[in-house]
Amino acid sequence: MMKAGSIRIGVLGASGYTGADLIRLAAGHPNIEIAVLAASSHAGKPLAQVFPHLAFLDGPDLVKAEDADWSSCDVVFSGLPHGTAQDLIAELPEHLRIIDMSADFRLRDVETYKRWYGREHIAQHLLKNAVYGLSEHYAPQIADSRLVACPGCYPTAVLMALLPLAKSQLIDVRDLVIDAKSGTTGAGRSLKQNLLFAEAGEGLAPYSVGSHRHAPEMEQEIGLASGEKIILNFTPHLIPMSRGELVTCYVRRKDGVSAEDLRSALGQAYHDKPFIRIAAPGVLPATQMVRGSNYCLINVFEDRVPGRAIVIATIDNLVKGSAGQALQNFNLMCDLPETTGLKQLPLFP
Repeated sequence: MMKAGSIRIGVLGASGYTGADLIRLAAGHPNIEIAVLAASSHAGKPLAQVFPHLAFLDGPDLVKAEDADWSSCDVVFSGLPHGTAQDLIAELPEHLRIIDMSADFRLRDVETYKRWYGREHIAQHLLKNAVYGLSEHYAPQIADSRLVACPGCYPTAVLMALLPLAKSQLIDVRDLVIDAKSGTTGAGRSLKQNLLFAEAGEGLAPYSVGSHRHAPEMEQEIGLASGEKIILNFTPHLIPMSRGELVTCYVRRKDGVSAEDLRSALGQAYHDKPFIRIAAPGVLPATQMVRGSNYCLINVFEDRVPGRAIVIATIDNLVKGSAGQALQNFNLMCDLPETTGLKQLPLFP
């Protein structure tokens, strides 16, 4: 563990949405000093020019990754896309501890990575020691790791809802149907036709049906928790809002298990976890209940189909689903209280 104090950080991919939210949260962290902001496409620009909402922050100008002085940093956060992340992370100095928000170190099997991401993994020497950064479930391993792979936003919400139930053998993990919806920031900041206001606004559309890259990540972790090899049904949808995510998980209960048993198991699993809340009976989780915060809100409902239940979870995809979880992992790695710099309540309206 790294001891608390003034900890100097660098951010790779500082011009993306996750990079921007990481900077926003880090600016309010009492133990963090932002030393390096790297974003090759915007190198030489002041942060305020790339993100006017961060003009109140007296941070360094953006530089190319290869020109950054990494010797001045203790920890590096990477908000780069998959593929690009592993290339640059592999070249970082060995003294740095790394928190990666891309998909490059999440999958434990290199062949699975190749199949879903279409390229060889060039940093396998780092992959074998990477820790999956689901804060509430791998805290001891995260604390001692040099490289933490933050989960994807969809897996974060789904795994928070289902892992305790899979571990407790309360549900049939071979029969999982997940309907997921996310705001447009989940697709990144690059220009895409389907994300134009005229095309994404006032509409709802599924995408990557039966082929989303987050599916094997969820299967990996639920399979490890349950001891079974699984394939789940996962369909994501794009919602015309900037941030927010909600997943509706349809599960089959084991014989003799009620929906209230599932809710009770989640309450027991997360009773001492500051960012996970089980909603009061009957309360429907909604994205506006967690917007801008690091909280995850979960609830369980009886399905009208006999033997089934519906587990609903919501997070902010840029905070708990990315930058907030990354900062939570930073706290664990640096022997700081888990909530440091993350006590912001949800924004409303």
